[in-house]
Amino acid sequence: MSSNIVVAIDGYSSCGKSTLAKALAKKLHFIYADSGAMYRAVALYFIRNNVDLQDPKQVAKALDNIHLNFHSRDYQTHITLNDEDVSDEIRQMHVADKVSAVAAIHDVRVEMVRQQQRMGKSKNIVMDGRDIGTVVFPNAQVKLFMTADPKIRAERRYKELLPTNPNMTLEEVFENLAHRDYADTTRKESPLTRTEDAIILDNTDLTPEEQLDFALDLVKPLIV
Repeated sequence: MSSNIVVAIDGYSSCGKSTLAKALAKKLHFIYADSGAMYRAVALYFIRNNVDLQDPKQVAKALDNIHLNFHSRDYQTHITLNDEDVSDEIRQMHVADKVSAVAAIHDVRVEMVRQQQRMGKSKNIVMDGRDIGTVVFPNAQVKLFMTADPKIRAERRYKELLPTNPNMTLEEVFENLAHRDYADTTRKESPLTRTEDAIILDNTDLTPEEQLDFALDLVKPLIV
């Protein structure tokens, strides 16, 4: 197998980026790195420690105390925040409401990119997020940009969150996604954009199996 193959998957919230990235990494025996989970973990730390997002000194001090790692257990990828598994808590709505604002901070993105690039050295990896193909790995061998109908995305996210957020409504999820789309595409720091060499994958009407086959057809020719 060729060394250091990077698959960069970017796109809007709740388009199934992580579902595809996890399945692709598992199928190819690559390392899966969930960049979105990293930003969520930072947001969680900021929430827990009442970090003022408008205070650069507080943000810088907090980042110095944040150590993130990925671990595989039971065929699932888990993220630890200072050695604490926060894989479930970072998916709660109170974190989702803050993550776009946190991810828009320059110092946060610089630190996360540094950690992400470290993970991508000398490893075959699949990474999904908002700026993987534009900022983190601009030379990735495979770049995908995922999108889907906003209503479908909201329904998918609602079903995912409902078991742990029984009082949540579909309207709230739809509004949250609309807010995140606007924040992600208009922020000054690494806005969500598609590079010219990124292949669009609209999975509105695709099953997880169909989108996996689509991605596999792009990556397999690179594997020797």
